[in-house]
Order: sequence, then structure tokens, then C-alpha cells
Amino acid sequence: MNRWKYILFMMVNLMCLSGCIKNTIPYPVEKMDILAFEGEGFKAAIDPARREVVLTLEEQTNIAAVKVTKVEVTEGATASAALVGVFDMRSPREVTLSRYQDYVWTIRAQQSIERYFTVMGQVGEAVIDEESRTATAYVGEKTDLENITVVGLKLGPKDVTTITPSLEELTDFRSVRYVYLQYPALEGQTERWQLYVLPTDVKAQITQADAWATIAWLYGAAEEGNKVGFKYRQSGSEQWLDAPEATIDGGTFRAKIEGLTPQTTYEFVAYSNDDLSPVVSLTTEEIVPLVNGGFERWSTKSNVVYPYADNDEPFWGTGNVGASLVGATLTEGVEEARPGSNGTTSARLSSTFASAMGVGKFAAGNLFVGSYVKNDGTHGIVNFGRKFTARPTALKGWLKYNCGAVDRITSQPPGETIEAGDNDCGMIFIALGDWDAATYGGSEDSPVEIATRRIDETAFNPESDAVIAYGEMPLAQSIGQWQEFEIKLDYRATNRIPTHIIIVCSASRYGDYFTGSTQSVLWLDDFELIYE
Repeated sequence: MNRWKYILFMMVNLMCLSGCIKNTIPYPVEKMDILAFEGEGFKAAIDPARREVVLTLEEQTNIAAVKVTKVEVTEGATASAALVGVFDMRSPREVTLSRYQDYVWTIRAQQSIERYFTVMGQVGEAVIDEESRTATAYVGEKTDLENITVVGLKLGPKDVTTITPSLEELTDFRSVRYVYLQYPALEGQTERWQLYVLPTDVKAQITQADAWATIAWLYGAAEEGNKVGFKYRQSGSEQWLDAPEATIDGGTFRAKIEGLTPQTTYEFVAYSNDDLSPVVSLTTEEIVPLVNGGFERWSTKSNVVYPYADNDEPFWGTGNVGASLVGATLTEGVEEARPGSNGTTSARLSSTFASAMGVGKFAAGNLFVGSYVKNDGTHGIVNFGRKFTARPTALKGWLKYNCGAVDRITSQPPGETIEAGDNDCGMIFIALGDWDAATYGGSEDSPVEIATRRIDETAFNPESDAVIAYGEMPLAQSIGQWQEFEIKLDYRATNRIPTHIIIVCSASRYGDYFTGSTQSVLWLDDFELIYE
């Protein structure tokens, strides 16, 4: 009997002990990402860092019934909700991807709808208030408000919106007029807008004026049908000069004045027939040269070649720090200046397979405005950008290029299909923007982080909202002799002032993906920023 009591006692204790045993073996940490997102009537932008998918809908896409046809996620992930189907995207959706850990992703939609309201004899642009659903057009003081001709009216998505009453019925604007919209997202309901046509005593006005170093951009408003334009003069001068002929769009007009003197104050007026606007005074910006644009200044420290002299403030960076771990130099100054140069040195960017003891990776010859931050195992982290507030119009320089056949493929950007034997592709691009380090991962001085271990989520995005101006020049074939080039900057707006400049040059465009040719070499010389 005592024996059975002892056995029972031991069994109870073992059961209690087993209940206290914890699994101390850690689960592997594996991020669960959305890798691809496709459907009808939208473009998807995937941001792994924020775990966010932003759908930019076409105007006619029904935001209440967005069709998603294909979604790819990290292998092994399970989703807390359906990813493929038809969804109401008027509010963001949250989906949790799980395996060993949970990762919450947000899917949201944005949709821009062009809206306008134009009438005969309009002064300036109509004021559209989407929140209050109000559109207001302005006309001259003597306009008969009982007989207004509506030239154009668009307040909802194109091709799928009906408006009642019709434009022909909208003539009497002595008081507010109401119109009613129907389109698919309203699901059978109507949307009411208020239309106003109001008289104004404004004869001519400058609505926006932007002065760069040698260029001024002017925007004006006046009564439609009048003779309109701009005049300008240097401050202190008595003589007004005619600006180039204005581009007219209804009651608005604009012009570009070139050939101004940097750091000089000018006065501008708009005219409409014989009426003049108030004078607007602006001072043009200074011309800021590119630091070490001739690539004459180099130094070597601890067997690493840097694109600046010992006592210089660093401006350009390279991947030489990472390549030096295996005794390689990707970018260096060579006494091979382009013909006619005032200098003696150019930059040579050589792509290579950098290895030691049988371990290595392909590395592109590269030169960029920014800094090499650190090595991350066999990967690297760099920060693009330097502080810069001027507004050049182009990047000019000289180059020659040996385009090798692709012989190293590690990974590829989404949508690209690169095969061994294809021509490699070099790249030079320039961007101006107002990136901030908190959003883009870098530092205050160099705000855009590029980490090759996370290249899909940190690759430079020229479509980013922070980009103010951008230009690029791919190099798809060899250029045997020195050749001059010019990359024009495409500005998204004339009134945005950048905080930083980025220039990136690579002998192998997809070096961040460790893909390219070990025979590709790019020579660069005499870079300069153009302000004309």
C-alpha cells in the first residue's frame, strides 16, 4: 500500500513539474512581408519599412469596390483576412501576416480627382473646396450674372459621373446654384455641390512668383479675353521690360523669364489691357557650384581611397570602405582627364567581384553625393544626400564607359528580368528634394538611407513625395571616347525649395542588387551644375 502511495505521490509531482516547464527555445525571427500587390484600376506602392501598401486609384475606379487580383507574401505567411477580392477602400484595411511572429500591415487607398469650374469671362481660377463641396468662379464687375455661360464643369471622377442639371441649364447665377452628382462610389446616392459666380474688382494680379538664380516663374490672373502678360525690371531701373509671351489658360496665364542676374532684386507686374497689378519684388538666388566636380581632390587613409582631400569636408562618397575589407578599390582618381579639361584627374568607377578566401560578392563601381555609413556583414549601408538649397536646371559633365556583359546575378529589382550575357547598364542620376532623416532613415546631413540587406525597401525612389526635381541618364552601351552629357532636371513645382541634393553614378545600375558585369568601367570628369 505504501508503495502505491509513493508512486502516486511521484506522479503528481512530475505532473506539477511538467506544468512549470517552459519552452525556452526561441522561435526564429522572420519578417512577413507583402511582396506584390496587383489589381484593376490602381497602382500599388509597397513600403516594407512602414508595413504599408498604398493604392493610387485611377479617377474612374470605384473606391467602394476595388478589385485586387494577385497578392504575394513571404513564403509560409498566413493572413488574418482575405487579400484577394473586391474591397471597400474608403477606409484603410489592416491585415496581420503571421508565422512565428505577427506583423500588422495597413492597406489604404488614395484617389485624386481633377475638379474644375470655368465660365465665360472668368478672372483667374475657380476656388474649389472639396470639404464643403463648393466651387466659386470670379468674373468682371460688369458681367451680367443672369446670363452666364458655363464653359466647363467637372467635380467627380471622369467618364463615370453624371451632373444634373446640365451645363446648358446653368445660366442664372444671381444666387447659389446647386448641382447633383452621381457616380459608382456613391452607391446610388447623390452628392450635392454649390456653385457660385461672383464679381471681382481685380483687373490683373500676380498669383505666384518664384525667383531662381537666373530664372523667374510668373503666374497671373485676369479677365478672360483681355490682352495679358508681364513686365519686369531690375530694382532701381526706370525702364520696364516685356516678359516673353505668356501662356494663357482661360483667366490665368504664366511666363518664364530667363537671363536674370543671380542675387539681384527685380520687380514684376502683370497687366490686363491697360490695367496693372501691384508690384511684386523678388531677389534671385545665388549660383552654388558643385563641390569637387572636377574630381581633382582625392586621399588615401588605411588603404581606402576617398573622393576628397585630407582637410576637406566630405561631400562625395563611394563603396570603397566596404570593398577594402577584401583589398579592392571600386572608385579612384586617375590621371586620365578629358580633352580640354583644366584639371589632370578623372574618376574611374570599376565594377568587380570582391572576394577573400572564397567568399565575396559583386560590387559596382560607384560615386555618390553622401557618405558610406558602415558595413553590415557582406552588405553595406550608405546615406545619400548633402545639404543644398539652390535650384539648378541641369547637370553637365563628361564621361566614357565600357559596358560589359552581365556575369554576376544575385537578385533583381521587381519587374526586371536580367540574364547572363545581357549588356550591363550604367547610370547617372541627380535629384533635389526635401527628404528628412526621420522618414528616410539617414542623417540630418545625408537623409536617405540605402541598405543593401534591405534593398527592396530602401532603394532610392524618384517618385517619392520628397523629390522636387529629378533627371537620369542610363548607359546601355559602351562609349569609347570622352563624351559631354547634360541631364536636365524635371521640376514638379517651381515654388518648392530643396533641402538636399543627391547625385549617384554607377558603372552597374543594379549594383545594389549585386548584379552586373565585372568588365564595366565608367570614367567621369568635370561635373557642373547649370542654372540657365
